[in-house]
Order: sequence, then C-alpha cells, then structure tokens
Amino acid sequence: MDAQTLQAYDADAPGFAKQWREQPAPDDMYALLARYFRPGPTVDIGCGAGRDVAWLAANGYDARGFDASDSLLREARQAYPTLEFGHVMLPGIEGVERGRYENVLCETVIMHLDPEAIGTAVRNLLGLLRPGGTLYLSWRVTEQASQRDPSGRLYAAFDKRIVLDELPSGAAVLFDKEEVSESSGKRVQRMIVRVPTP
Repeated sequence: MDAQTLQAYDADAPGFAKQWREQPAPDDMYALLARYFRPGPTVDIGCGAGRDVAWLAANGYDARGFDASDSLLREARQAYPTLEFGHVMLPGIEGVERGRYENVLCETVIMHLDPEAIGTAVRNLLGLLRPGGTLYLSWRVTEQASQRDPSGRLYAAFDKRIVLDELPSGAAVLFDKEEVSESSGKRVQRMIVRVPTP
C-alpha cells in the first residue's frame, strides 16, 4: 500500500467515512454484485468504513471486511458493530485465508498501489477464491501519468493488461467495462472474473 495514501486515510478517517456515507449509494455496483456473486463466504478487501460489507451482510452474504487503515477500521466497527473487520495490507493480503471465499470484492483500491505491485495484488486477490469463485475488481481510471489528489492519495495510471495477465487459465471474464460510478461520479474500470473449477 502506498504509504502517503494510507497516511491520508488515517489522518482523516471520520471525514472520509462521512463523505462515503453522504454519497449516493453505489446501486450500479450493487446490481452487479447481486447478479454475479453466489451465496457463500465473501470478503471485501479495502473495505474502508464498511459500507459495502454492510450491504453484503444485509443481502445474505457471509461477509467480512479488511482494510490497511486502522482509523478507517475504527469507523467501520463503530458504524457496524455486529460485523467482522480486520487489518490487511495489499498487495500481500497476509493473514487472510487462501482458497476460502466464494466472492471477493475489491472496489476502487488497487489504484492506490504502485503500478509494479498491482499484478501481485491481483494474483493474491484471486488466490483468496475457492474453485469457481468470483472476483469483483474495480479501480479509478487515471489517464497518462499517475497523480495524487489534494489529500495525498495516489491514483496510479496503469494498463488494464496488468490485471488480465494475472488471470488463470480457464478464468471467465463475466463483466469488463469502463463507466462513470453512480456513487462517486468518477470514471472507473469494473471487471468481474470467475475462476475455473478443477
């Protein structure tokens, strides 16, 4: 995880949590999750203040969330005390059980990594899935050169091929589209991948 980005989230976690709560709900993303995710253990990597973990739990998924920011995790635990949250860092995702999850959500997180770490992050996200499991992966699209926002968060510019090159043989790309998020109003690339069964 980019250190300056993590510092920005830790420095103003209440402000980011408030911003996300006050945004329109990401109903376009939720419609995709409802369509493609299957019942079973589900994990949100980069869960922030927990909004999407709460939606998953309310819609019948056995969901838990992980984030690199301890301050954001405090916000999540305060807002959703009955849900499970833990600390984890991309790209390694150390401490999260491999091969356990039916669904993995990673919503607009990987663009906070150095482009050289994105392939490793994608490989490790896929490694969390059980056979036949589904990964929803999205990122903010940044043209030309990587940049930082006023708070210092990194928005890496990278080619989608970095992600595609990590997909295992036999994986099915169920959805692959660049569009404007109904929640943030920003351009995002969304990709949904189902890994093969033996």
